[in-house]
Formats: sequence, structure tokens, C-alpha cells
Amino acid sequence: MKVSNRIITFVLILQSVLLFTHLLVYETWTFSPTTGHTPGPLWLKLLLGFLALTFVPASVLAFRYTNAAVRLFYRIAAVWAGLLSFLVFAVACCWIVFSLAFAIGLNVNFHLMVEILFGIALAAGTYGVFNASWTRITRATVRLANLPAAWRGRKAALISDLHLGHIRNGNFLRRMVATISREAPHAIFIAGDLYDGTAIDAARAAEPLSQLTAPHGVYFVAGNHEQFRDDSKYLRAIEAAGVRVLNNEKVEADGLQIVGVPYKNAWQRNAFASVLQAIGLDRNRASILVTHAPDHPEVAESAGISLQLSGHTHLGQFIPWSWIARRIYRQFVYGLSRIGNLQVFTSSGAGTWGPPLRLGSNPEIVVLQFE
Repeated sequence: MKVSNRIITFVLILQSVLLFTHLLVYETWTFSPTTGHTPGPLWLKLLLGFLALTFVPASVLAFRYTNAAVRLFYRIAAVWAGLLSFLVFAVACCWIVFSLAFAIGLNVNFHLMVEILFGIALAAGTYGVFNASWTRITRATVRLANLPAAWRGRKAALISDLHLGHIRNGNFLRRMVATISREAPHAIFIAGDLYDGTAIDAARAAEPLSQLTAPHGVYFVAGNHEQFRDDSKYLRAIEAAGVRVLNNEKVEADGLQIVGVPYKNAWQRNAFASVLQAIGLDRNRASILVTHAPDHPEVAESAGISLQLSGHTHLGQFIPWSWIARRIYRQFVYGLSRIGNLQVFTSSGAGTWGPPLRLGSNPEIVVLQFE
């Protein structure tokens, strides 16, 4: 009962915030400095009222059902949630400029300013939707101490955060598999959040992974979205597609140590340290740790890991969340960084969570070459 009450409270708070933000957009659009509030057209009220009531019901339905109608409803709600974020940013800019102009006695055409800033916001959001569907190849060279001679010059592919669900599905995964296969990597690492955590036929969605092959293996480590609840259905589907699921273990690949720690065992510092200690890493040989989030790189460094591969951050996906992500993860939010003897590569991910748009971050597949 307590859990249910907390969920209901959260849903009510979220819905209240959404209603308030839509009202704020409406009031800003209809405000006049000379006459105050000017009622807008009925269609605008009805449209904003409908959109304000889409995201919460769509999210609830998405966690329980998967069919064409729910997918369409969720996509509309998710895209609008992203566009709304930009509109709220535009609203804030409008009122800041108006307040400063009023304070110094400067007359500004408020509605023209609103039209321009709202137009920029919607254009930026629309670009973000298209940008989120344009997956890039990011290439990086990694130099590891004690790298086995056999691995010099070899390539590995890293992909994370596909978030298969109501926005992206098996067709998206098939495109990612085809792109990775063209690179002919010697090993492939999937660093969690293959699934979004919403209702989905897990086995059917994972089928394209059966076409993903590499001489030294394809490896998966669970992310937080697989582990919202019981992750067994996801892991079974991934294993059935021929991918090796790493669960607090180490494997050898032509002299290279490959370690996998799922999110639930890595997000707490002490538990993470205990798992890495129990794995029995050889500090005198190069090693790769695959774990979903770059939460505690100092723990991996203390354990003697050479290279950590992660995702999770999405590089914030779009402003202002990108600023928050940078503040939380600092230099580990994206790309190749170092702490002591450990190198960390954090991918911005291939998919999206929530609003299917990216601005200031690009969806990617990472190709690493070892030296």
C-alpha cells in the first residue's frame, strides 16, 4: 500500500507540473503588456489541454501494453514532452527579457518576441527529433599497458542505450547490427539498456542480435532499465540470440581479460568494490570492464582495471539535461577520460529515453582501436 501511495503521489505531482507548464505556455502566448491577458482561441486551449494530459497516461499504458495504438500514443506524447521542454525554456527567456526591459524603461514588442522564441524552440526541438535518428560512428584509439600482442591493431565496437520499446524496436536494432557488422570488429560490447523497460516482446526484439558476430565474442551487461524489475526475461532473450551475458564475471579473449558487472551490482560503491575483488583480476595484464554507468570509476581504478566501457548518461540528450548530466558525471559524462591508470570511455548511446530527440548530443556506435 505504501509503495502504491508513493507511485500515486508521484504521478499526481508529475501531472500537476505538466498542467502548470502548459498553462504557462498558454498565458505567455496570450499575454499583452498593454491589456494584460487576452483570451486565446478555443482550439489552442483544447489542444494544450489535450497535450497536457498525454504523457502520464501514455507512460502508464506503455508499461503494461504493447500494440500499435499504444505505440503511436506514446510516440506523440514523448515527442511533445521534448518540444515542451524547449518551449518552457523559451517562456523563461521571454519573461526574463521582458522584466529587464521593463526595469530599465525599454519598450519591447512582447508578442513578437514570444513568436520568435517559440519558433526557435519548436525548430530546435524538431531538429532534435531528426538528429536522434541519425546514428554516427565515433572512432577512438586506446593505448593500454600490457596489451596482449595479438590485440594490437584490433578493433572493438561499443554500443549502449538502444532503449528498445515503443519508440525504437527490432527494425532499429537491425540497422545497428548491420552498421556494426560492416566495421568487422574483433569483439562487440553492449553496455546495457538494450531495452527501455516498457512492455515488449523481449525475445522478438532481440532476434536481430543473432546476426551479430565477432571473432572474440559479443558481450552484454545489464543496465538499469533491464533491472527496473526482474531482468530474467531480458537476459534469456539476449542469451537466446547468441550473446554472452556477463554477470559479475571475467572471461578471457586471446589473453585479454573482459569483465562484466551489471548495474545493480555497480551503482553502490562498496558492492562494486566487493564484486571486482571477488572476480580475481590479474593486475599485470590488460583488462576491459563493461558496466552500464560511469558511477564509480575510482573503484575500477583501485581494482586494477585498464579500460572501462560505459553508457547511461546519454550526454543528457538535450539542453538543459545535458548541463545536469555534466555536473553529475563531470569528465566521465562522455568520451575518453582517465583517472589514475584507468581509462574510461563513456558512450552517449544509440537510442533515447523519454523524448526521442537529441540536441547537443549525437546517437552513436563507438569503434575502438587498440594500441
